[in-house]
Amino acid sequence: MAEPAGSVTLQVAVDAPQHSGLAGPLDYASERALTPGSLVRVPLGKRELLGIVWPSESQPDPGFALKSVAAVFDALPPLNDEWCRLLDFAAGYYQRSVGELASAVLPPQLRELSPEQLAARLRKLDRKPASAAVAPPVRPDLAPEQALAVQRLQAQIAGAEAIKPALLFGVTGSGKTEVYLRAAEAALAAGRQVLVLVPEINLTPQLEARFTERFAALLPQPLAIVSLHSGLTPAQRLQNWLAAHLGRARLVLGTRLAVFASLPDLGLIVVDEEHDPSYKQQDGARYSARDLAVWRAHDLKVPVVLGSATPSLESWQHAESGRYERLTLASRIGGGALPRVRLFDMKALPPSAGVTTALTAPLLAELKARLDRGEQSLVFLNRRGYAPVLHCGECQWKSDCPHCSAWRVFHKRDRTLRCHHCGFTERVPRACPNCGNHDIAPIGRGTERLEEQLAEALPGARVLRIDADSTRRKGELEAQLKAVHDGEVDILVGTQMVTKGHDFRRIRFVAAVNPDGALFSSDFRAPERLFALLMQAAGRAGRDAEQDAGGASPGEMWVQTWHRDHALYQALARHDYVRFAKDQLAERQSAGLPPFAHLALLRAEARTAEAAKAFLSAAAELMHGENVLVYPPVPHAVARVADVERMQMLVEASQRGRLQTFLRSWVPALIALKRDHKAVLRWAVDVDPLSI
Repeated sequence: MAEPAGSVTLQVAVDAPQHSGLAGPLDYASERALTPGSLVRVPLGKRELLGIVWPSESQPDPGFALKSVAAVFDALPPLNDEWCRLLDFAAGYYQRSVGELASAVLPPQLRELSPEQLAARLRKLDRKPASAAVAPPVRPDLAPEQALAVQRLQAQIAGAEAIKPALLFGVTGSGKTEVYLRAAEAALAAGRQVLVLVPEINLTPQLEARFTERFAALLPQPLAIVSLHSGLTPAQRLQNWLAAHLGRARLVLGTRLAVFASLPDLGLIVVDEEHDPSYKQQDGARYSARDLAVWRAHDLKVPVVLGSATPSLESWQHAESGRYERLTLASRIGGGALPRVRLFDMKALPPSAGVTTALTAPLLAELKARLDRGEQSLVFLNRRGYAPVLHCGECQWKSDCPHCSAWRVFHKRDRTLRCHHCGFTERVPRACPNCGNHDIAPIGRGTERLEEQLAEALPGARVLRIDADSTRRKGELEAQLKAVHDGEVDILVGTQMVTKGHDFRRIRFVAAVNPDGALFSSDFRAPERLFALLMQAAGRAGRDAEQDAGGASPGEMWVQTWHRDHALYQALARHDYVRFAKDQLAERQSAGLPPFAHLALLRAEARTAEAAKAFLSAAAELMHGENVLVYPPVPHAVARVADVERMQMLVEASQRGRLQTFLRSWVPALIALKRDHKAVLRWAVDVDPLSI
């Protein structure tokens, strides 16, 4: 039976999971033609879902009656062609369905509202009052290197030069944010919107404050500056997304999700700390926001700025080959010196009772000296909790997680053993559950234990710990950072959370304890991540040039290591990222690793390792004669999480296009294969994986 006379057939992208086999947009009947990008509600099975009218070359005739579009969001302008192209590319590249990806990146409240309710939200937006008038701020003078970088970006924005992605390579404290502000100013003056991406939610308010201070006078309209991230309430997120989509928000700041913001007048994209692994989504559509930002800018022919003191090796290689333009800021603002890095050789310490591997006697003496001078210090340990594991000296029991192949971490404050993978938490046992021995003790050290030991060793010192455990409740992180900025803290103890982007003006001394683990990781990216983390940590010291000029002791970083002569630490001591990158890229090239090869991981999860391995082995059999290399299935680094066994299989190709061609034919075959492997709970393809 054909459609009723007078109706048109529309293609609508809906959230049909990939494993259902419904990969593309679905056909629906409509009483009238709708512009591609229009939001609609459509029936699918017994549910009614949000859908997007998708661009289609021709009007198909299915030859049978189609379900009709249930409702149209007429009050909302359609998503434009550029946004649809971005979704199409991302869905194809990362092997997801368009509807599934669209559902994940649109504000969740859109899925719940009727057209009438959305129209009411839009009317509410119209009633927002304008900001109070403020005087334009005084802009700081630019250093010569900053001025050159700004000049290059302004030329691209004005269309005077060919557009090429810009890698802003600037040491910590060199004024990269000021370059972003000046580039944004040029784009806003040209009537364009600006998108600024940051890796972590906790950096968004800090950057938002700087952009608001600079542009409040230029953008007094309501919602002219908005943020987009998962920390907002659903209502705030919808409001800010609508402001961006309608063109009212001229400046949008956000985390990785904001790369999909609908911005009809987009004229500049900034990716701050572009090397940060947080830009890669780790579940669902495993997209890289940095890579999509570069693609989106290329598609729109607008400038994109990637900023970092330690660029990702992929971006550095693109700059070396000329695909990206490198803009270098080699010195700190105001002539401030980079902190001196001292590699502290743990092997040289005389063995003595009571000296721990974290708080050595020389480190405590240095912290005390800084304390006496009224200076702040930062002690960096990338392991939260009190201790990694509880241990029984009698029977060698350790506090492993019964549901994961990982240890549960001892948290002393609430007397719990907590698994950081599945969340399983229990009270600390009074005695060894294996042999009944009452003398069970913590081994190793986390930030919680370090905080306690510092308070004992340096009585009177105001010690504050910032990590994922101490900042669980809303507002805690902001309050703790304010205490640091206001000088109410003498020694800050923290994980990588405190090394990223924070402008701590009072910290003069940074100590990294126990960083060696990453040197010998099976993950080929571990050295790159460690170097970036230590450079970022060092960058927190001595950021105030006025203090340096006033005779304060110079900023300094200590790295306590058992491998002082390692090339990574030697490059760190010289602040020599260029040398480090050259060595790492040479290693990667000889080993055939990214950026000289292109990878995808097929992950499988099942109740037994055998079931997961059987699925991966069968998947490998599907690929005979292809121009790709497949490695044997291996367990995940943490093989069992929440009683689920995890296996993975690596696929490698010498060219990106070759890998994509293979994946396009392989993924549909995997959907069919899963039906024969009922024991497999989940499977996923991760294109350009960050960790292996």
